[in-house]
Amino acid sequence: MTAVIPQQPDQGTYTFQSKPHAVQGRRKYRQFVNEQNEGSAPYGNIMYDRRIVRGNTYAQHTLPASAQPDPIEIQRQQEIRRRAIAKKRAKDQLRPRSPEPVDGRKHIEVQTELYLEELSDRIEEADIDTQTDAFLDRPPSPLFVPAKTGKDVATQILEGDLFDFDIEVKPILEVLVGKTMEQALLEVMEEEELANLRQQQREFEELRNAELVEMQRLEEQERRHSEEKERRMKQQREVLKKERETAEKIAARAFAQSYLADLVPSVFSTLRDNGYFYDPVERDVEQGFMPWIMDEVVKRVDETVVGRTMLDMIIREVVKQRAELFDKAPPLSGGSDASKPASQQTDKTN
Repeated sequence: MTAVIPQQPDQGTYTFQSKPHAVQGRRKYRQFVNEQNEGSAPYGNIMYDRRIVRGNTYAQHTLPASAQPDPIEIQRQQEIRRRAIAKKRAKDQLRPRSPEPVDGRKHIEVQTELYLEELSDRIEEADIDTQTDAFLDRPPSPLFVPAKTGKDVATQILEGDLFDFDIEVKPILEVLVGKTMEQALLEVMEEEELANLRQQQREFEELRNAELVEMQRLEEQERRHSEEKERRMKQQREVLKKERETAEKIAARAFAQSYLADLVPSVFSTLRDNGYFYDPVERDVEQGFMPWIMDEVVKRVDETVVGRTMLDMIIREVVKQRAELFDKAPPLSGGSDASKPASQQTDKTN
């Protein structure tokens, strides 16, 4: 902390009482945050406090501090890890590799590029810029030959160091050729067998189709014969039916003529005696007018009875009310009122 004091009023300038110096012992922000996260500081920003719950508190599923991990879950994770390791090992085994070296030799990594280059993880690069005329013809680009790096190493191969191709490859070649010829012969035999099967299948299908055609022709012929037989039998039955109906009609007509010879006069006389032949006006009066007039009379009589009944009820109610009022009226004190009839006294009281 520095203090500033004014000098004399006539000078109008200020000077420091103590020299300025850097602040020491103050912690930086990152150190302060780390201390808060570690729990060493008793105070700080609550946004970085792990004890503060953020978000919806109803959806929090916190476990107690003394909760132990589920052994079933641990076993399941171990099983998944074991399966992943086994799958990776199987992939490594199925990956194509170089054949195993012969006895007394071993595989080494040899560079097979066209140009010798130093094998290093870091490639040295350099940026170079140049300014050329835009309108000049560009010469053809020379063939890229990378600069030689690293050291030349030579290997002395004596006679007998490398394997004899004719001797060591002959068994492998014989096995490959033998297997190829055997596979080719098997495939040729299989193709011939398949061709024979297809030929037999075609012959069988042709024979079956011919039999199906013949069977369909016979079925169609039998169907036509059956239909013709049914049609002839139906026609014969219809002829017999018509003959029988004709004979029945002739017999019925003869019987009807003999029976109806004297039927009409007897029927008319019977109907006349039973009243089926009547006068229309009289019948209309009896069945239409008389029932209507009787219904109207009954309605008028019912209305009259209802009116009288209602009148009797009204009179009964009025008489009952007058009697109650007469019973509740005070006794008469004057002579003038006593000489009046009871009905007038009741009307005065009302």
